[in-house]
Amino acid sequence: MTAEPAPDVTEGSLLGGRVRYRQWRSGYRTGIEPVLLAAAVPARAGERVVEAGTGAGAALLCLAARVPGVIGLGIERNPALAALARDNVAANGFDGLAIESVALEHWRSAAPFDHALANPPWHAAEGSRSAAALRDEAKAADAGLLERWVGVLARALRPGGTLSLILPAAQTSRAIGALRGAGCGGIALLPLWPRAGTEAKLVIVRGARHSREPDRLLPGLELHDGAGAFTAAADRILREGAALPL
Repeated sequence: MTAEPAPDVTEGSLLGGRVRYRQWRSGYRTGIEPVLLAAAVPARAGERVVEAGTGAGAALLCLAARVPGVIGLGIERNPALAALARDNVAANGFDGLAIESVALEHWRSAAPFDHALANPPWHAAEGSRSAAALRDEAKAADAGLLERWVGVLARALRPGGTLSLILPAAQTSRAIGALRGAGCGGIALLPLWPRAGTEAKLVIVRGARHSREPDRLLPGLELHDGAGAFTAAADRILREGAALPL
């Protein structure tokens, strides 16, 4: 039985050209979610960060560009996609990043991490299927996947370490429940508004391992102005690599 050839790749960039980025032409294509997720991680130089479902590495690459000296590990179950992420890491010269090809449920941390992040699959596995099998692989989730991912990542954190998630707004209560069930508190919720006066479609939810700090509902971020362009605040994050105010 011969292996299927790897999909074609496209050349591109992130953070306004600061990060070189190659991704598969077909299947799941990177949007703004991993860039926003990276901006939510309060990492500092020398701290250790792990990402679940790293894909081609967009979030880790953006984090490394914003925080020189960060040490990052991406977990990606698809070997071909993991190889592409390694190529992206090498192309940008981020020596502190590594990619491991393993299903998250089978991964075990050798040492505690300071921060964890994930853009988890959330489409119901029994729902309608995409014509692109690779997109389904990236986005379809079976029952309990979110809770399992949060549990694995939380156990890999030191006390006080943060776990950041970006999810559809409809998944907010489930994400908060998963974080609490994994021993995370001090939960911060940041809505991402498509534009002023509209409902948030995405949220960033962050908790801290064993934290007893009060929960916080933050002002959120408006992504687009009335003309459909990115707002100045969103532009600073998406193109200049600024951090989100969590």
